[in-house]
Amino acid sequence: MSRLSGFLSALLVSAALAAPPVWAQPSTADAAVSAPAVKESMTFVEVFRAGGWLMYPIAAMSVIGLALILYFLVVLRPDQVVPRAWLVRVRERLAGGRLDEVRALCDEKPSPVAAITAAALDYSKSSRSSEPALLKEIIEGEGIRQANLIQNQIQYLLDIAVIAPMIGLLGTVMGMLQAFNTVALDLAKAKPMLLAAGVSLALITTAAGLIVAIPAMIAYSYFRNRASNLIARLESASADLLTLLVR
Repeated sequence: MSRLSGFLSALLVSAALAAPPVWAQPSTADAAVSAPAVKESMTFVEVFRAGGWLMYPIAAMSVIGLALILYFLVVLRPDQVVPRAWLVRVRERLAGGRLDEVRALCDEKPSPVAAITAAALDYSKSSRSSEPALLKEIIEGEGIRQANLIQNQIQYLLDIAVIAPMIGLLGTVMGMLQAFNTVALDLAKAKPMLLAAGVSLALITTAAGLIVAIPAMIAYSYFRNRASNLIARLESASADLLTLLVR
C-alpha cells in the first residue's frame, strides 16, 4: 500500500507540474478577441472583380439582352405588325378602287403588312395586265421576307443564351489552371483551403454566364411563340389583301 500511495502521489505531482497555471491560460473573451474575423460573404463588387476580365463581356451581354427584351416587348405586338384599324381602312379603300389612297396609307404607317401591301400595289401600277399568279408570288415573297425579319430579330436572344455560358466556362477553365499552376510552382501553397478558394473563385464566371443565359433562353422561347402568332396573322392578312386586289 505504501508503494501504491507513493506512485499515485508522484503521478499527481507530475500532472500538476505539466499543466499551465490558471493565470497563464487564455480566457474565452481573449480568445474571441485574438481570433481573426472570418468573412462569410462577398459583396457584388468583390465577386465581379474576382471573376476576372471575362466578367465584362458577360455584363455587356446581360445589358444587351435586357435591351432586346424591352425592344421586343414594344415591337412584337399585333398593333405594330398587323394593325386592325389600318387594315379596316385599307379594305374600305380597296373595295372602292382607291389605290392611291391605299399607297399613301402604306407610307403613313410602316409595318410588315404595309410593306406587303405596298409591294402588291407597286406591281399593280407598273404592270398593265396584272396576273393573279404573279401577284400572289409577289405577296408571298414579300411576306416571307417580312417573316424572316421578325424571326431573325429574336435570334439574337438565342445567341446570347448560347455564348454567355461558353464565356463563363472559359473563365472557369482559366481560373482553375491558374490555381493549379500556383500550387504546382510553390509546394508551400499546396493547402486544401487555398486550393478550394481558388476553385470557388474560378466558378464565378460560369455562374454569371448561366445567370445571363437562363433569362435570355426563357425570353427567346416566349418571343418565338409570339412571333409565330404574328406571322400567322400576317399570312391571313396577306391572303385577304390578295383577294381584294384580284377582284
